[in-house]
Amino acid sequence: MPAGSALAAGLLGASMALSGPAPLLRLQDPALVESSGLVVSARHADVLWTHADGGTVAQVRAVDAAGKTVATVTLSGIDPYDPEALAPGTDDDGSPVLFLGDIGDNLEERPDVSVFRFAEPRSLRDRTVRATWYRFTYPDGPHDAEALLVDPRTGRLLIATKGFAGGLYRAPRDLVTRDVGTNELVRVADVPALVTDGAYLQDGRFALRTYSSVHVYDRPGHEVGVAELPPQPQGESLAADHGRLLVGSEGERSAVYAVDVPGPAPEDTRASAPHRPRQAAAADESGWRDAYLVARALAIVVMLVGIVLVLRRRRR
Repeated sequence: MPAGSALAAGLLGASMALSGPAPLLRLQDPALVESSGLVVSARHADVLWTHADGGTVAQVRAVDAAGKTVATVTLSGIDPYDPEALAPGTDDDGSPVLFLGDIGDNLEERPDVSVFRFAEPRSLRDRTVRATWYRFTYPDGPHDAEALLVDPRTGRLLIATKGFAGGLYRAPRDLVTRDVGTNELVRVADVPALVTDGAYLQDGRFALRTYSSVHVYDRPGHEVGVAELPPQPQGESLAADHGRLLVGSEGERSAVYAVDVPGPAPEDTRASAPHRPRQAAAADESGWRDAYLVARALAIVVMLVGIVLVLRRRRR
């Protein structure tokens, strides 16, 4: 059995028998309180790769079935701006690689964003590695983004932005490294509001998650499934593994869950409606729900600030 399929037989096996969602594991490492990206290892059984949001060093961590960090990979000579995404892929020889997406931009002011590609290590130990560095620009100005995908059929990179009017952007087929130039992205489709991660499935479909829902597409702009996700403190990450999805969150000892892929099987999607499927209404509803959750969080912050100001005045 390939190493990447071991989660289906090991980690995922127990949860498949449960009627309700149960955590596959909880991240133990304090350095992963802001876990952002998530990838199933292609080389190591029962191992996930993840990374922390932000920081001054580009690092990716291997986590075992108990949620314990078993290796830390540091990318040499890179001071990241805001790494937010992790995606699996292969090099020209077909060997497994990982792509770390330094694509976060909360203030939408970066002139370009970066993606670092490095070989997935053959052994699990702390190490420092060299990475290939690519820079990208958007055709319509800066965007905040947290979702990086690599098409397993073509190797092309895609970035899904996080705004309320989010978009899916495709990279050129042949990338140039940062010492040669910058790669210009092309917008190819709209995406739901507040996308926090994405992943390709083995059958060629891809999934995008928001804080509370997951959306599945058989091609850019053509949604074929949508479903609610287990409640999480701040749902950030998504990985694909043997017809199922793994979803993670920020937070102390945050949980990773396994969920089914929503929507019809690939052979059924060709017979679906040419524009939007039956799940469209649910997708709209989930988008409004994500917006509501953000608005409610902002309202709570404003209320707390107001209480603090009132208390300060009374003390004078």
